[in-house]
Amino acid sequence: MSFKFLARAERLFLAVALLASGCTTDLRHQGMVESGNVAPQHGDLPPVATFSVVGFDPETGDLGVAVQSKFFGVGSVVPWAKAKVGAIATQSYANVAYGPDGLALLAAGKTAKETLKQLTDVDDRRDSRQAGIVDAKGTSASFTGAKCNAWAGHREGTNFCVQGNILASENVVKAMAAGFETARKVEGSELADWLMASLEAGQAEGGDTRGKQSAALLVVREKSGYGNANDRYIDLRVEDHPEPIPELARLLEMHKKFYAGAHKNKPKRK
Repeated sequence: MSFKFLARAERLFLAVALLASGCTTDLRHQGMVESGNVAPQHGDLPPVATFSVVGFDPETGDLGVAVQSKFFGVGSVVPWAKAKVGAIATQSYANVAYGPDGLALLAAGKTAKETLKQLTDVDDRRDSRQAGIVDAKGTSASFTGAKCNAWAGHREGTNFCVQGNILASENVVKAMAAGFETARKVEGSELADWLMASLEAGQAEGGDTRGKQSAALLVVREKSGYGNANDRYIDLRVEDHPEPIPELARLLEMHKKFYAGAHKNKPKRK
């Protein structure tokens, strides 16, 4: 059996595995589906219709994403982040290549706005995509394609952006932005608290019109993962729950107790 055949078989196996998992990536964009094979169409995959917030703490350097959706395991698709680089949410008919490709562009020195423009410019299905990016300087950028299901839109702010589709109304993202800005003024709070406050505010205004199912919170901080082996400071997921946001908040409180030292001894950004 030739190496070429094995390599092709491995790529096809990975493509099938991603489809089976419900991952809404454009496989042709990632080079996983070879020319001549059928790339998945929008009708083949459920949209990751959702609302999310991407944020940055200028004091600590923490970067993160929080998301909620009527979608199983939304944390496996939407949030991407790397310490000292940036954080990204990719959703609607999500192109998950925006995650790793976007982080690579940010690491190479592109701003959030430059990165988002470069990602969408080469994506022929950008009209159905939605994404939000915050870079390690706090610059934010959001994108909502013209074909995203209504209500769809976003807000950009200093050190954060919020975005959502199939929402109850524009009030959802307005409330999310206000929730983030209010929460970050609370003494002793941290980025994870601000992200959660944003989700809670969005849900209070109606959130995803299809309902609730999963939520996730990802915050990265350099060498703050278990054993200081990676930057995944907080990585919490609620895959399937009738009240995913309250459950995610409960898990965050458990994290604060279990990793009390990390929460108490916040770094100072240089």
